[in-house]
Amino acid sequence: MPKNSKVTQREHSSEHVTESVADLLALEEPVDYKQSILNVAGEAAGKQKVADVEDRPAWNSKLQYILAQIGFSVGLGNIWRFPYLCQKNGGGAYLVPYLVLLIIIGIPLFFLELAVGQRIRRGSIGVWHYVCPRLGGIGFSSCIVCLFVGLYYNVIIGWSIFYFFKSFQYPLPWSECPVARNGTAAVVEPECEKSSATTYFWYREALDISNSISESRGLNWKMTLCLLVAWSIVGMAVVKGIQSSGKVMYFSSLFPYVVLACFLVRGLLLRGAVDGILHMFTPKLDKMLDPQVWREAATQVFFALGLGFGGVIAFSSYNKQDNNCHFDAALVSFINFFTSVLATLVVFAVLGFKANIMNEKCVVENAEKILGYLNTDVLSRALIPPHVNFSHLTTKDYAEMYKVIKTVKEDHFSALGLDPCLLEDELDKGTGLAFIAFTEAMTHFPASPFWSVMFFLMLINLGLGSMIGTMAGITTPIIDTFKVPKEMFTVGCCVFAFFVGLLFVQRSGNYFVTMFDDYSATLPLTVIVILENVAVAWIYGTKKFMQELTEMLGFQPYRFYFYMWKFVSPLCMAVLTTASIIQLGVTPPGYSAWIKEEAAERYLYFPNWAMALLITLIVVAVLPIPVVFVLRHFHLLSDGSNTLSVSYKKGRMMKDISNLEENDETRFILSKVPSEAPSPMPTHRSYLGPGSTSPLETSGNPNGRYGSGYLLASTPESEL
Repeated sequence: MPKNSKVTQREHSSEHVTESVADLLALEEPVDYKQSILNVAGEAAGKQKVADVEDRPAWNSKLQYILAQIGFSVGLGNIWRFPYLCQKNGGGAYLVPYLVLLIIIGIPLFFLELAVGQRIRRGSIGVWHYVCPRLGGIGFSSCIVCLFVGLYYNVIIGWSIFYFFKSFQYPLPWSECPVARNGTAAVVEPECEKSSATTYFWYREALDISNSISESRGLNWKMTLCLLVAWSIVGMAVVKGIQSSGKVMYFSSLFPYVVLACFLVRGLLLRGAVDGILHMFTPKLDKMLDPQVWREAATQVFFALGLGFGGVIAFSSYNKQDNNCHFDAALVSFINFFTSVLATLVVFAVLGFKANIMNEKCVVENAEKILGYLNTDVLSRALIPPHVNFSHLTTKDYAEMYKVIKTVKEDHFSALGLDPCLLEDELDKGTGLAFIAFTEAMTHFPASPFWSVMFFLMLINLGLGSMIGTMAGITTPIIDTFKVPKEMFTVGCCVFAFFVGLLFVQRSGNYFVTMFDDYSATLPLTVIVILENVAVAWIYGTKKFMQELTEMLGFQPYRFYFYMWKFVSPLCMAVLTTASIIQLGVTPPGYSAWIKEEAAERYLYFPNWAMALLITLIVVAVLPIPVVFVLRHFHLLSDGSNTLSVSYKKGRMMKDISNLEENDETRFILSKVPSEAPSPMPTHRSYLGPGSTSPLETSGNPNGRYGSGYLLASTPESEL
């Protein structure tokens, strides 16, 4: 080191000096790690930060943590969207691409989020600021997406609450169309007569929906009250952090499995249930070659595990650092897949039962038409097979009769208005919306109110589990970063979300739910997860990350993860993003509107103002990423890597490191070149086996398991 350097000039000074860490090391002598009194950013601040780490809440048990992750990842999408996609995309053939993509995208990226959250012990903002300061906007984007999703997701819980309380009556209120009295005559509600009792109850009694998104027609007071109840439940569940939400998870995560098991047993005993399950598992192999099937499977994998929301990172940050998050990733992913398949079995068993009922109804209605044609000599009785008995007409007899009439009356057959009444057609109509299709099936159950109460209580619990994780994705990073009071901030979030959520409980609110569900999270979350993957695999370095995982876990993860993180997952996610953008450009955004006069749905395109809102949602969600990048690239926003100072007095630390260049000094502190982000992991040490002690680990070290003397500068807590 030059003799006229700043450090050399002050070497013999007796005055108190505060210097940057890089300058300080020029005077460093070998440090006694047990006795070192070096303090980063002042002794009091250093103690405070250590206290922050030690005081960080922790899960009461491993079971509580696993249930929290399961509750967050297993949601309404597993119960209804997965069966819908399975039916739509080839039944059993859909399970193949889903399972493949779960292995190459889902589990590796889920493991990645668990690992960084557990090691750095911060929410999404702190984690990605620490891994790569220039990509620190990832955490803010995750918070915004969580806010968007939480706003409309709790509305769905509100709908479930409404149906739950309506289920305590017999017969169920959606089992029959309402009858209006017109003097002495009883008239069935025309809108209900044209559609069905369950459809009418959903659109008119529950939502009282308008004809388009442009027609607000004020608030629906019933749904407004249910939304208030929903946010009150969520607020009470999360107000104390994991101390309150962890206890709630014991019920909200386990109860849905009890209900699903009951529904599966009851469903398998229903007539026609086997038809539905066979339809589910009958593979349509041609679908496996359809790129659309793979795109939808990738999207479902992506959302099923809750990647990119920040909830996974938040929950993992409350773990001990030696927790086996590799096992957790595999376990939660498997349970998630198992839940989806279990729910699909339940749904298809019930829908097989419903399809048989609807098919028999179709046969009866069309048999009456044929009898009418026979009585008016439109059809000859010679066309009816002799063994057919109209008083006990089976679906097989009707199919035979239908085939004969269609063959003989080929020229005029369409004018007869007869339907084929095929069971396959009923099954192919799809699963539809839970609040229509499943409620209609339950009206045919014996003791239908009991099953209805159980079903909607299950939906409430599934939604609550996901909402707790979503709220953790908002509150944990904000509380960690800005040190705001936990209870006050959580209550403020719930109150704010309730008032903004009034947008979704006006008469046109369902159309806004559709907009937020389809567009506010899909593209932004894909971008977020790609950047998470790039930040760890390409900026921090996959090899270094694997080394740190080996040290943290006590064993080396499979090399499979190295190749997935480095090459396969980023490529697959890039293809998914490109496909989503292309679809957005090719298919103009729209929604299914319920037209009261027609008592039918009609697909409408979003008006210009709604398109502007839609684009704004996407832009706002991803905007923090480029903003933070630009601010830190041009040094308009500090990344915290050069702001730490160390207080010391003459003679405390003396070491001649004159052979180190300036960049070497910086690299000695940050374990990287100055242009790179500070390492989110401790300096690598070879694994010495369970229970062994590294030379750098000492009992007197106040920095925890991975701290070492003056290297407080390399702990995540001191950077935030």
